[in-house]
Amino acid sequence: MRVCNRSLQGKRASAGGAGTWKEGSLLAHCVESEDLLVVKDLRKHFSMKGGIFGQETDSVKAVDGVSFTVKKGETFSIVGESGCGKSTTGMCLLRLTEPTSGQVVFNNINILKQNQKALRAIRKDMQVIFQDPYSSLNPKHTIKQIVSEPFRINRTIHKSEIEDRVVSLLRVVGLRPDHLNRFPHEFSGGQRQRIGIARALALHPKLIVCDEPVSALDVSIQSQILNLLEELQEQFALTYIFISHDLSVIEHISDRVAVMYLGKIVEMGEREQIFNNPQHPYTKALLSSVPLAEPKLKSKRQRILLSGDVPNPRNPPQGCHFHTRCPIKADRCMQEPPSLQEVETGQLVSCHFVQ
Repeated sequence: MRVCNRSLQGKRASAGGAGTWKEGSLLAHCVESEDLLVVKDLRKHFSMKGGIFGQETDSVKAVDGVSFTVKKGETFSIVGESGCGKSTTGMCLLRLTEPTSGQVVFNNINILKQNQKALRAIRKDMQVIFQDPYSSLNPKHTIKQIVSEPFRINRTIHKSEIEDRVVSLLRVVGLRPDHLNRFPHEFSGGQRQRIGIARALALHPKLIVCDEPVSALDVSIQSQILNLLEELQEQFALTYIFISHDLSVIEHISDRVAVMYLGKIVEMGEREQIFNNPQHPYTKALLSSVPLAEPKLKSKRQRILLSGDVPNPRNPPQGCHFHTRCPIKADRCMQEPPSLQEVETGQLVSCHFVQ
């Protein structure tokens, strides 16, 4: 898989040169002025109802106290097993799923405190690319209707300009103008995802949540879409939150990575730190499961097999959520939940035995 890799420093430089994009005011209480998004103690608990009267009997802690920051122009990735809460986190950031509690501060605005009218204005700067290019497009609408929908809803341009803008967007993502009047079923999976990307770009967003954008595509097409996303990021000064379970994709596209397990972040750091020097036992186990093409590398790497299954999020273990599968657990892990601690500059780990 050939994917263009660029350093975060290069991305920041390109972001600073995009004069056509609106720049928000600086977040006064942020540690660094480059932070575009600040997430603090984000939680999403889904109520479980039962009994004769349909009363709440339990809750699923899909996201349980997640905190991180995303800088302008970077790709911040969230990785983990299915059911760890990574997609729910992404949807909560956009308020497509309403969080239970926490703060999501985007461009100096806590979006969780905004009413629907104010949120509508903010959403022009926050867009999403969905996982399934087949179900995310309305099969009854033409490509012109799909890509122009953001313009019609937000009324950002005159009706007479819409078709020209749609044609321009299609060209940017590698589609032809004669695709305008076709329907989604006439396109391949990769082409449909390009249509979804064009729709996400329509209002010139600052932040795009990419929710497993290549997992439903063939490997050969995945490379094309990833290269396109990186080219668009450089061209339009975009910031990505990239959600995936595929570690090879995460390694290629990310600047920083957060590893989630059962609703919590267990490790977070620069891409090189996570992939070259993982500290948390769960991160090490994930990386050991990645297939390697080189036989010499296979012989040098130790495969870590985790025992048991992921616990039920309705009843997560006390203490460290990972202790039921951890090879180095101790009594302390069963009682006391660890907090994210910085073990090296920029690398945070949630484990009692990592110093």
